[in-house]
Amino acid sequence: MSRNEGSLSPEQLGGLVEAGEIDTVIVGFSDVYGRLMGKRFDASFFLDSALHDGTHGCDYLLTVDMEMEPVPGYRFANWQKGYGDFHLVPDLATLRRADWLDRSAIVLCDVKSDATHALVPEAPRSLLRAQIDAAAKAGFQTEAASELEYYIFETSYRDAARGGYANASLDPSGWYLEDYHLLQGTRVEKLNAAARRHLARSGVPVENSKGEWGLGQHELNIRHAPVLEMADRHTIYKQCLKEIADGLGMSVTFMAKLAQERAGSSCHVHLSLWKDGKSAFPGTNDLGGVKCSDVFRWFLGGWMAHAAETMVFYAPTVNSYKRYQAASWAPTRVAWCRDNRTAGFRVVGSGPSLRIECRLPGADCNPYLAYAAALASGLDGIAKKIEPPPVFEGDVYVAEGLPEVPKSLRDATDLFAASEFAKSAFGADVVEHYTHFFRTEQAAYDVAVTDWERKRYFERI
Repeated sequence: MSRNEGSLSPEQLGGLVEAGEIDTVIVGFSDVYGRLMGKRFDASFFLDSALHDGTHGCDYLLTVDMEMEPVPGYRFANWQKGYGDFHLVPDLATLRRADWLDRSAIVLCDVKSDATHALVPEAPRSLLRAQIDAAAKAGFQTEAASELEYYIFETSYRDAARGGYANASLDPSGWYLEDYHLLQGTRVEKLNAAARRHLARSGVPVENSKGEWGLGQHELNIRHAPVLEMADRHTIYKQCLKEIADGLGMSVTFMAKLAQERAGSSCHVHLSLWKDGKSAFPGTNDLGGVKCSDVFRWFLGGWMAHAAETMVFYAPTVNSYKRYQAASWAPTRVAWCRDNRTAGFRVVGSGPSLRIECRLPGADCNPYLAYAAALASGLDGIAKKIEPPPVFEGDVYVAEGLPEVPKSLRDATDLFAASEFAKSAFGADVVEHYTHFFRTEQAAYDVAVTDWERKRYFERI
């Protein structure tokens, strides 16, 4: 990992601790939802102990629901096993300042078995590491980038909770569609400018931010990086924005679909494979007007071929599937185009910058899982020489005969559970674990009574 501004070596951290500039180290890992879990350490104790020995966490953290309730039915951790510990091992390549917090640093961890010291396969970062290893065995490294969108509210998180997160209780930061508008963007610089500065000083280099196609919707882009580093940056970025907003008495949301009448929030992901310091994607083949290599076309073919059966890793919540609506900037069909935003797969750049942008993931995706699915699918395409379909020209939303994205979390989970490819790529135990996770999420929604139901039926039924 290159040492960007804000990134720290253990020696640099020690100097900052001795100088009194850092007194807290946050030790965290991604749970299944993509939330950061962990502990805050006294910085001196971290240097003396956790830096080398790591720390422990309860293994129920990979089986709880959104409300932190232990969910029965998991093989990995349960009441019968007594909910023991796993080992959180700091990846020192991720050690950096948490510049948005007072006198703090942060480091991300791999989750390992307390008994065997092997990576826990069910942990999201482990899934991505396994696919990075598979790519390396095939001779490739992966560059990636996330484009995350989010809505900003003048309402604090506490007040939003008190109001039940109802639309009427949320005060958007904007009051007209502001895609690329600089005037409206100025009004939220108290948050976005702070995020740009703090991220850059925390080893997460920023490209830009801009208004998006929603009331108070924005996008902040960070620079591309090797895929594991990118997933780590993505995770830290979300934590940073939420905590900055909280400190300002504001809130941001990364829900895929905030409201029926508003644009969804996406996480477009960009990927390219590299070999011996050069992009493996450019070449002499003419694929729908794209000058590319066999590696490119087979990677694209595999990614597209397995999109439906790995959809749960791009769209992990019940809410995710409400984003896929015609003429909404979210894809509804699996097609590829050259620089066409109606398609699920958009080919952009040329030469060394040639890459594939997948527009399927929502802003609610867990980046480790999304990138693991993308990389596994593309590598399978290369191994099996899977050809992509012909390039599509025109409006994908009105096209006939193209495969559609799954309509619901239930449908996507069924495809994932039955997928022989997923079992081969991730392991049968991992597929079982995540199938249970997604079905638990669906079941929670199935018994919920919503505002829509009360509005529709309270008086008129």
